Amino acid sequence: MECRYMDTKPSTGNWRQFVALIRGANPPKLQLAIALILSLASTGVSLVIPLFTKNMVDGFSLDNLQPLHIVLLVAAFLIQTVAGGVSIYLLSRTGHRIVAGIRDKLWKKLLVLPVSYYDNSQTGELTSRMTNDTGIVRGLITEHLSGSLNGVISMIGSIVILLVMDWKMTLVMLVAIPVTVLIMAPLGKQMFKISKGMQDETARFTSVLNMVLSEIRLVKSSNAERREYENGKDGITSLYRFGVREGKVQALIMPIMMLVIMGLVVALIGYGGVRVSSGLMTAGELVAFLLYLFQIVMPATQITQFFTQFQKAMGATERIVAVLHNEEEEDAEAGRPVPSADLPISLERVAFSYKPGEPVLSGVSFTIEPGEVTAIVGPSGGGKTTLFSLLERYYSPQSGAIRFGAEPIGELSLEHWRKRIGYVSQDSPIIAGTIRDNICYGTDREVSTDEVERAASMAYADTFIRDLPDGYETEVGERGIKLSGGQRQRIAIARALLRDPSLLMLDEATSSLDSKSEVAVQQALDNLMEGRTTLVIAHRLSTVIDADRIVFIEKGVVTGIGTHKELVGSHPMYREFAENQLKLSVDEMVNVTS
Repeated sequence: MECRYMDTKPSTGNWRQFVALIRGANPPKLQLAIALILSLASTGVSLVIPLFTKNMVDGFSLDNLQPLHIVLLVAAFLIQTVAGGVSIYLLSRTGHRIVAGIRDKLWKKLLVLPVSYYDNSQTGELTSRMTNDTGIVRGLITEHLSGSLNGVISMIGSIVILLVMDWKMTLVMLVAIPVTVLIMAPLGKQMFKISKGMQDETARFTSVLNMVLSEIRLVKSSNAERREYENGKDGITSLYRFGVREGKVQALIMPIMMLVIMGLVVALIGYGGVRVSSGLMTAGELVAFLLYLFQIVMPATQITQFFTQFQKAMGATERIVAVLHNEEEEDAEAGRPVPSADLPISLERVAFSYKPGEPVLSGVSFTIEPGEVTAIVGPSGGGKTTLFSLLERYYSPQSGAIRFGAEPIGELSLEHWRKRIGYVSQDSPIIAGTIRDNICYGTDREVSTDEVERAASMAYADTFIRDLPDGYETEVGERGIKLSGGQRQRIAIARALLRDPSLLMLDEATSSLDSKSEVAVQQALDNLMEGRTTLVIAHRLSTVIDADRIVFIEKGVVTGIGTHKELVGSHPMYREFAENQLKLSVDEMVNVTS
């Protein structure tokens, strides 16, 4: 299977990754522009109010107080309120739209990642990327970004006006900025490290929860509650420690900010009082100065919160981007069309390993003839299921080739190739939903009730479905927990029948069933196999004996190919396998081969 990379690689700068992630989510630019314009309007009005107050204080008297001034002041407050509210709403809506775009990209990416990626990743961690990390980014945009944008505009506007009013007083106030930056910068770095560790631990804890809760019956039957409690408690304790560390940093940030603010207020009132008494500034200017100070201080608090959340969002961004830049499966629709004719499938010296230096298959060569049954047998761990994975194109051979007719299957359309395959495994997966949902799963067309019932009948599933209270609308529970093993297998066979595959792959489909269920499932499999090219990892004796061809694999190497009779006479290991694994006695062997 060919894999392709995304066009760009992750940037080394966290903020650049964040900006690229936001841009990649296609934010609504017009909506964002309107929000920013309204934010500017709201801030502009707020910057005029202190000047209006200054004039009122300097020339205050009942005679000078005109109704028009009161109307204008009320109108200013109303405009500020409405414009600010609409701006915050639009920015919040934009934020949710951006996060929805990120989640859409991430979900799409997770679905096109190859099986090999999931072999090395835990489901809980990927769930955390999809929910927790995107939630952190959402919180930054919807809860902090709008207030911070208004705050930055308010601070800049206030500082410009103050410089015009009294640059000496303004310089006294601005001395606090470098002091604050020197204190806040190391705290911000510490917050980033804490946030990154907390997100990692959250992902691990989510993984533990998913594993334990999805396998709760195994946990209870194994008396493993105490062990799993300790595992969960370790995660809870670790998250608690990160939370305490985060609290310590926040406990420093907020008091320091308040100290700076109170120091500024005291210094400005003292220095301003001296200037007022000396006639260098008016009382109205001092009042306006203090009002502008609050228009700087209040946004500064919001910006501090934004700064803290931004550090968290950077850690989340790193993990999201890491997932988005993993190798993908090839485009499912790319490649040449799959020939419609039933052609032989040839494996030519196929070699494969999951880890370097640990070969699973070595030089495997054999042909699956159309319309015939080919059985794969051999000791456990010989690579039989891996062969199925290669045929499904979950992995690509490290060397050798698999051909459909003369065409390498890697050059054929992946989507069309997999449509030709029906796969029934030892423990066929069942999704949460109804029986009808499971039978129709993966069918890309409208399926009639008659088709569903016909498939269920051929799979011998209709006998138990009719006995259920809701029939085909019966909910099967998570992973089909409400159904027996034989019932799950027959639903999987009905699903394969509905797909009408030309290549059928059976991976020990009856090995875990009791004798009664095995008979019903085998009858269903006989219906499914009729007229189809079938590749089966054999467990049942009759399947092996009746197969047109048997391929015996030991430790990833094909050591024998032939019919049952041929291999019994020429292959000692197969003869031993027939006696032991297939429970075939010497007398039966003689009867079969005679």
